[in-house]
Amino acid sequence: MIDAIELKNFGPITHLACPTLGNINLVIGENSTGKTFLLKALYSTMRTLEDYKRGNEQRSAAEILADKLYWTFQPEKIGDLVSKSADGPLALQLTFNGKPFSYSFGKDTNKSITVDNQVPPRASNSVFLPAKEVLSLHHIILKSREQDRLFGFDDTYFDLARALRQMPVAGDGGLQKTALATIQFGPSRKQLETILGGKIQYDEESQRWLFKKGNQKFPIGVTAEGVKKIAILDTLLSNRYLDTQAIIFMDEPEAALHPVAIGKLLAIVADLAGYGIQFVIASHSYFVVKKLYLLAQERGMSIPVLSKEGDSWQLSDLQDGMPDNPIINESIRLYEEEVGLAFA
Repeated sequence: MIDAIELKNFGPITHLACPTLGNINLVIGENSTGKTFLLKALYSTMRTLEDYKRGNEQRSAAEILADKLYWTFQPEKIGDLVSKSADGPLALQLTFNGKPFSYSFGKDTNKSITVDNQVPPRASNSVFLPAKEVLSLHHIILKSREQDRLFGFDDTYFDLARALRQMPVAGDGGLQKTALATIQFGPSRKQLETILGGKIQYDEESQRWLFKKGNQKFPIGVTAEGVKKIAILDTLLSNRYLDTQAIIFMDEPEAALHPVAIGKLLAIVADLAGYGIQFVIASHSYFVVKKLYLLAQERGMSIPVLSKEGDSWQLSDLQDGMPDNPIINESIRLYEEEVGLAFA
């Protein structure tokens, strides 16, 4: 998994360093602090390592990275990703399974990136789960990128749309993986489907996603957005796009979900982390922070927290307690205000 990260002059992130990551990692902060930016930066890096030397891929790691940054952030040129007030270049350093990967470039860069890579080619996949669901937009996303080659839906959406259409591999190897996935992810998938109250299926004839509840089928467009978000994770587990060495970047899991569903989803996240999947979660929800804190206490898990406070990023661990952050402080203030009104 990702062991450590350091970013300098990367968009809104002037400097961020986390020397120790765990199977579940939380990024919290107010709006526009760079949470999603950080997830996309890490996702672009991991997808570069996964595409490098995979199959018939002939491009260098630097070429793959330049293309990935361009289609993930969609700037006029990738040099625009350098912090506007920066005197030096953008730089990212990442340690993966003890092996370093780093790159840097300046403001005038179009495609030329200096890359230092000691990470061997990677067989497993990373996926970015955005705040908005993609099932109802699935065919639109694929068309806009595969046929029209337009900006709009970035690579986090495009890669996810393609991953959802991945069919299980045939043959003995595929059967072995299916059996292994059933053993490893079966309980988690049953819990996900309990939350859903049904299953999501892709209908080849209509080329649309449907929600199946009992013997009834409903168009995905009339299904609640929270249901669709959970169904995406279930689908990626069932089609084996995700395995026990996968990395999931999850942006605002609380979006469109009831607090009870948030708690159940994060408990499943903790179960999947126990199998080996690594999660990097960005949130500004007190419910998310509190539930992960309770899971850290109940299971004795280390859950590192990167928290933006003022101009700097702070590192803490939910195993040691709730972090000091404006999100937490505001929740406490509201509680104290409520208590004050009750006794007024």
